[in-house]
Amino acid sequence: MAIKLAENFRAVFYAPFYAMHALGLYASEGVAVDLIESPAPAAAQSALLDGAIDLTWGGPMRVMKARDIEKSAPLVCFCEVVARDPFFLVGRGDPGKFRLADLARLKLATVSEVPTPWLCLQQDLRQEGIDPDWIERVANRTMAENLVALGHGDIDVAQMFEPYVSMALKSGSDNILYAASARGPTVYTTFLATREGIEHNRAAFAGMVRAVRRMHAWLGEHGGEELAAIVAPFYPDVASDVLRNSLRRYHEAGVWARSPEVSREGFARLAASLLSGGFVSRIHAYEDCVDQSLC
Repeated sequence: MAIKLAENFRAVFYAPFYAMHALGLYASEGVAVDLIESPAPAAAQSALLDGAIDLTWGGPMRVMKARDIEKSAPLVCFCEVVARDPFFLVGRGDPGKFRLADLARLKLATVSEVPTPWLCLQQDLRQEGIDPDWIERVANRTMAENLVALGHGDIDVAQMFEPYVSMALKSGSDNILYAASARGPTVYTTFLATREGIEHNRAAFAGMVRAVRRMHAWLGEHGGEELAAIVAPFYPDVASDVLRNSLRRYHEAGVWARSPEVSREGFARLAASLLSGGFVSRIHAYEDCVDQSLC
């Protein structure tokens, strides 16, 4: 069984997807997975819809947005891999004293590459009684640019994921002020397919879900540092110590799911964030967006 799988983009928190290749878990399930690079985070979705690929991974937010535009949209998600928000707030404050309310008096740089980190953070702010419009926010720079700006003191706090977090901490002057994973389950990354694609590739996709289940078990036994050792070839531009620290931090934060079933609690939290942030116009039903039949 051969499957064309497009990666979303080469993010460190996607390490379990690459580990399944490195450990041969797909092959052991009789599935030949051809990993295809995607030029941009949203590009794989278009390739999926026009049939150029069979499968990709990404946020269920893309499924909700597709259904918001067209009620009969064929996109669906299954098999949870990243179960909590992998972003952090990093700055020079005292982590023990920092509160989200402090952002109202600080200059915050948020992620420009993808929308979900800010959509989730603005919901966190609302739940603390803070209007996101009160925040002095720089929203048009990349995480790499914000890392430089943070070092120069041009901003007070930067929203970023690994390896930028570990790179910032390496300077010795910055701290993790807030881990978004602490808010609890937030379904961040699953496989994305069309309903027609699931029916056509059901046996292969079921084998891939079994591989993911085995990966969850492997992570429970081995941890972030061993994960870093096996996926290092997929991240040639990330220093080995930074990769180890990054994946150890994610593992300790419980960012990765423990089973492939898509969390209803995490789905609901994500949906509420997308709605409050104006990304979607209504809450979409779990059953309309998630296919659990392969788990």
